[in-house]
Amino acid sequence: MAKKRSLKQMPDRTALAAQHQVEAIAARLAGAREHSYLGDAVLGAIDGCVTTFAVVAGAAGASLPASVAIILGLANLIADGFSMAASNYQRAKSERGLLEKARAIEEMHIHLVPEGEREEVRQIFAAKGFSGEELERIVEVITQNHKLWVDTMLTEELGLKLELPKAWMAALATFLGFAVAGLVPLLPYLVPEFPLERIFWTSSLLTGLTFLTIGLLKGHILRHSLLKSGLETLLVGGAAAGLAYAVGVWLRGWVGE
Repeated sequence: MAKKRSLKQMPDRTALAAQHQVEAIAARLAGAREHSYLGDAVLGAIDGCVTTFAVVAGAAGASLPASVAIILGLANLIADGFSMAASNYQRAKSERGLLEKARAIEEMHIHLVPEGEREEVRQIFAAKGFSGEELERIVEVITQNHKLWVDTMLTEELGLKLELPKAWMAALATFLGFAVAGLVPLLPYLVPEFPLERIFWTSSLLTGLTFLTIGLLKGHILRHSLLKSGLETLLVGGAAAGLAYAVGVWLRGWVGE
């Protein structure tokens, strides 16, 4: 039985062979060096949907008018979305600043102590299993190209990424993800003459579907189980909404006393 399960988990050989053709490998490696802003958008979407629906759930639990949910929800959508985008902008900018500082330091080291830096390259690749003339040839090839030399030290010695996101693109993707997903819980409230007795439950249904969709996207990005990722995001969002609703009910009773 265990053998049958392991066979089922094996990838299709034809598909695997196609993924390892020269052109496919080149395209995959090129894509890996480019930053995907989908992750920034998904992160923003999760936070936007959670926080906006928490506002809606809290207002519903406290039996506040729909107009209050709209005002607080839209205020959260703009202010919190901007705050999260600004934070992501600063994070991306800091990472780029760290990379530039590290590059300047490595360039200085290569200029002042080139033999020491060559020895670092030698030891890095010796640790990977290279030795003798082969190792010396690798050191020679790398240290003959100044940019390659510096890049090698940044990635192999310091473990830094060379391809970083553009700060403004990361911020924009975060804000758009936040705004689009965060608007979903408010949609029924923005429809004129929507039946008040169904407005919160319609918002809950739309939000649940959004959580599930975001979770599926997150699973796709992280290459995790789509169903598991979707349900996890749905449960986390539902828990946050449940807490907000409970706080609203509690505050309604407390204020009413």
